[in-house]
Amino acid sequence: MLSFNASEATGAGGVGGDVATFAAMGAHGLPVVATLVMRDTAEVFGQHVVEADAVAEQARTVLEDIPISAWKVGILGSAENVSAVAAILSDYPATPLVAYMPSVGWMDEDEHAAYLDAYRELILPSAEVLVGNQKTLTDFLLPDWDGERPPSARELAVAAAEHGARHVLVTGIMLPARAQEGFVDNVLASSSGAICGEKFECFEASFIGAGETLSAALAALLASGAELPTAVSEALSFLDQSLD
Repeated sequence: MLSFNASEATGAGGVGGDVATFAAMGAHGLPVVATLVMRDTAEVFGQHVVEADAVAEQARTVLEDIPISAWKVGILGSAENVSAVAAILSDYPATPLVAYMPSVGWMDEDEHAAYLDAYRELILPSAEVLVGNQKTLTDFLLPDWDGERPPSARELAVAAAEHGARHVLVTGIMLPARAQEGFVDNVLASSSGAICGEKFECFEASFIGAGETLSAALAALLASGAELPTAVSEALSFLDQSLD
């Protein structure tokens, strides 16, 4: 499996987190570094972006002699890197892609806007599944949303489908008190509606890297040939055990 992602020294996310998760799922990871993110366990301080040509060369070199079964795309650092990665993905249309969209609000404002525009236009058309929490995906897919409630998983899937993504896995959906207070929902959806999901009890702890772990586990399971609903269920279970 090949991961295009950042390198960051906590090991909770980025290529370090991806490789650890891939290994736990029985897959071998090929880490391609797109940017160096400077962070600790509390916050991100900045990044040093790898040049787009170097990102492409890392991937092209290893792809010449190692066949892959799935991709994961995480933080790419710049719009130029998004374009370079998209060009590679387009050469392998049958290989499933799991795209993870974390919050990248720590980027400079102009770079942030260009990055999100490029990601929507160039990465989403190749994505089998776009993964992210409800707020981040709302900001990314429906930035002008002004409803009294957050958009549903299906509404986010419809917005993602307009850019070519086939499914979304929306995490961190808070349930109303009358339903199951103290639980969060995680829902896989397409533009036709919700497909499956699992609820987990909230707990008093802080953590980083959950979305990276979930999306890497999902990509590894798809690489092994699992059907998407089964892969989502197993990946969510893996994440729950990891957080425990």
